Amino acid sequence: MPLRQQGGCLCGNVRYEVSADPIRVTFCHCRFCQRATGSAYLVEPIFKKSDLRIVQGATRTYSQASAGSGKRITMNFCENCGTKLYLDIERFPEIYGVYGGTFDDPNWFSRPPEKSRHIFLNFAQTGTVVPAGYDTFREHAANVDGTPAEPTVYDRPHLIE
Repeated sequence: MPLRQQGGCLCGNVRYEVSADPIRVTFCHCRFCQRATGSAYLVEPIFKKSDLRIVQGATRTYSQASAGSGKRITMNFCENCGTKLYLDIERFPEIYGVYGGTFDDPNWFSRPPEKSRHIFLNFAQTGTVVPAGYDTFREHAANVDGTPAEPTVYDRPHLIE
């Protein structure tokens, strides 16, 4: 039987489930994610679209162009309470990025360095500590042309000043 983990919005109107482990986990420090979460960064487990399904209710959407790529980013949220649940990203059409804190158990998925990365550190809030051993990127992990960006890996925790 495949893995099943559920999550949902604050009011309980929308529920979703995933049937696999995340492909990777992204810690995004961009201004879009800071504004969308009201926090320093988004913990974003990434899933193949086929591994996420809505099991109760329906989401509304809000789309805007990415400041970096110009491609559409669509937030899927509960129309009743406004909880953002997942992102549909035009630039990466095969995946969804889930707002990690919306899982019933937000700690169920692992975040090891070999499967995780911190992106948009140019926009990280002062005082943020990036752990040692993770791929980090000043901007996105992929350049606008699709080629991979070169990561920096710190050998000890790195304080954003």
